[in-house]
This record gives sequence, structure tokens and C-alpha cells, in this order.
Amino acid sequence: MFEKSTWIRLPRNVLVGHGVLEQTTAAIDDLHLSGRPLMVTSPTPKEVAGDRLYDQFADRGTDPAMVTVEEASFDAVQEVIDATEEVDAGYLLGVGGGKAIDIAKMAAEHHGVGFISVPTAASHDGIVSGRGSVAEGDTRHSVAAEPPLAVIADTEILADAPWRLTTAGCADIISNYTAVRDWQLAHRLKNVTYSEYAGALSEMTAEMLVQNANSVKQGLEESAWVVVKALVSSGVAMSIAGSSRPASGAEHLFSHKLDQLVPEAALHGHQVGVGSIMTEYLHSGEHGEWQNVRDALATIGAPTTAAELGIDEGTVIEALTTCHEIRDRYTILGDGMDERAAREAATMTGVI
Repeated sequence: MFEKSTWIRLPRNVLVGHGVLEQTTAAIDDLHLSGRPLMVTSPTPKEVAGDRLYDQFADRGTDPAMVTVEEASFDAVQEVIDATEEVDAGYLLGVGGGKAIDIAKMAAEHHGVGFISVPTAASHDGIVSGRGSVAEGDTRHSVAAEPPLAVIADTEILADAPWRLTTAGCADIISNYTAVRDWQLAHRLKNVTYSEYAGALSEMTAEMLVQNANSVKQGLEESAWVVVKALVSSGVAMSIAGSSRPASGAEHLFSHKLDQLVPEAALHGHQVGVGSIMTEYLHSGEHGEWQNVRDALATIGAPTTAAELGIDEGTVIEALTTCHEIRDRYTILGDGMDERAAREAATMTGVI
């Protein structure tokens, strides 16, 4: 008896391109959503896109509600959950970067209502995924959240975002390369379920950026187009897999440990990018693909060393030797790295 089954939740509408923010209400109409919209944003995205969206709803006779959050925390999630009840919202829109989108999708998951993703920076693949990331003390939690019914990614807005956010998004995608390797390793050694389709999509997306890093340049709206399409593909891979495995391996454990040791020292995407250089070295050895990963990151202007992240050598070694404890996810790090081995990996790749 064959009993295998899966439930893949993907966006119905994905709008990417110049000026598509103006088509948000049309995309929502196409989804046949009803009820009052609640917009979740943060201060800068509110000025960049939130106010324009508010007016767009108001011009068509809709009375939108809006919540502005300052940080990604469980208190902020609860604030939006409460606001959703107070205004009797029919669906939520996350307008902004990582924190507004993650908070909105988590609140939407709690209430079982629709969620629309409106990114204002191409900084990470959470714009499409069904996962939310929230810090609590010195720990960052990745939890199930409502995947978007629609993604509205205006490349005019994304191209105008700080360049470091775009390079962080690129690095986050490039790190998929080692995440998939870790996933395959866990499948072979621990019988972890592996999806050939999701793995291939994620790996192809990372390779696309590695091979075309020269075309990703600051100030070019076409670069925003390339990056956001890659982020969408990565998010879709996670939805197909039903987990973050296609985009999260040892390099993400390394980043999460840095968040504990040196909170807010660097952007998430930049941290996982540096982590992927070292983990690729562990997978393939001195003459492996780690140099291609490093060179691609350097080409787009993302950090490739501890110094560029703003952290010291000791922090890198401590993170490498302890990050396997972050979560129960088998990676190339196994049950932990010896300090000497960690120093060799960091030194040979030029990270320290």
C-alpha cells in the first residue's frame, strides 16, 4: 500500500518588476480575499511603500489598518495577533524587510488568514517561505508560518534599497549551495527525507548567482530583478520540501551562533555567506568549490572574511566548534568540530 502524501503551499500570484506595487490591489482582487486588510510594516518601509499602499486601498474605498513594528520579537508578533483581532482583519500584508514580513506571516498563521508579501528589500528568501525567524534573548527561533498567497516585488523599490541588503540576499541564495550538500549528506547518513526536486531547484538557484555574479551591480534595477527571482525560487524550494532544509545547513547554524555571541554584528545573509565558504571547504576539500563561492561573494561586494563581518578570529572559532548544538539538524559539522580543525578551515579559506 502506497501511503506517501504531501501538501505543497505555493504563492498563487507572483508579481515582479518595475512599478508592480501599483498592482497590489488588483492581485488581491484576483485572489478573491475579503475583509479588512491589515498592513504590517516598519518605519522606513512605511515611508517607502506602506503609505502608498495605504492610499491605494483607500482610493478604492477600502479602509485598511496598519501596524508599525520596530523589531522582530515575539512581543511584536503578539501585538499583530491582537491587532488582527481588534480590527477583524480578513488578511495581512507584510510590507518591508525581514522583520515585518516574518511577523505578519506568523500572525497570519495564528489566525488562519491569508498573507501577502510585499518586500522592500531583496535581503533574504523569507519573502516567499513558510517559515518565520524571531529572536528571543540570545536565541533565534525558526517557526512555521503562513506562506504568502501573493508576492509583490517592485524592482524599482528593491533597487533603491541599501546595497548591503541586496548583497545579503545574494549571499543567502549562494549559501543554498552548501545547504543542499548538507541535506544530501543527512539523507545518506541519517536517512533524512530528501526531495530531489526541491534540492535541484535550490542548488540551481545558487549556481545561477555564482555563475552570474558579475551581472549583479549596484544601482541596476535589472540586478534587483535577478536577485528577487532567485529569492522566490529558494522560497518555493522550501515550500516543496516542507522544511527549510533546501536553504539552511551548517552555514545557517554558524550564523545563528554568531547571533548569540555577537548580536547584530552583521546581516544574516552576510553571515551565512561567510559560513558557506568554510562549510563548502569541509565538504569538498582544499581544491573544491569553496573558492567559487568566495569569489562570487566578493564579486557582488558581500563579506568573505571575519574582519569584513566585524567579528574577531576567536568568535569564528567558537561559533564553528559549538554551532552544531543550535538545533537537531545533521550537517557536515556532525557532532562538533575540533578547535584545530575549525581553525584550519577558517585559515585555509581566508576567513581569518
